[in-house]
Amino acid sequence: MNILIVEDEIKLATLLADYLSQDGYQVEMVHDGDQALAVFTATQPDLVLLDLMLPGKDGLTICREIRQQSDVPVVMVTAKVEEIDRLLGLELGADDYICKPFSPREVVARVKAILRRIERFKQPQQATEAELKLDKQRIQASLCGVLLDLTAIEFQLLCTLADEPGRVFSRDQLMDHIYRDNRVVSDRTVDSHVKKLRKKMSEAAPQQEWIYSVYGVGYKYEDA
Repeated sequence: MNILIVEDEIKLATLLADYLSQDGYQVEMVHDGDQALAVFTATQPDLVLLDLMLPGKDGLTICREIRQQSDVPVVMVTAKVEEIDRLLGLELGADDYICKPFSPREVVARVKAILRRIERFKQPQQATEAELKLDKQRIQASLCGVLLDLTAIEFQLLCTLADEPGRVFSRDQLMDHIYRDNRVVSDRTVDSHVKKLRKKMSEAAPQQEWIYSVYGVGYKYEDA
């Protein structure tokens, strides 16, 4: 993730950048308030550490401008501890407030906590948008929270494909997996099962294709 530090004290900004880089973050720095918004727009950071007192535009003005175009987390950093500044900073949309002097480790910990919280909000939405669940004991499959009405053969076919996303299975390989009694079936039988399986999956998640045909070879499953 990319962190933008807007801080006119170059030594302090460099110290914070070093601590954040050690934790795996990419860091951009800007030391003048008048340049902050342009750098923000160019880099599209995941979080902004924003000093309140800056040459040029002050931190509150920059925070207001950022909020007009983005909901990226903003952590205000300042030596001013008056309550009015604290409240005003948060009312403008700041996500946290750190007063100088501070420990760089505390700043890193605050950054991690905010980014973790944001990821927790994002993940459930992503999971419900496109998620296949296979219960092999009950022979049940659900897609995006919708239970699929599959036959045993269709379920086995889906398991075979989904267990190895991206792998291309020939029709013969699929027949070996879904017909363990070595019965003789034609390629068209496999095609028919795939067609029915696709139909049922598309009814549960019409916005996504799951099983792809590979011309002259067979089929593969791709995650959303």
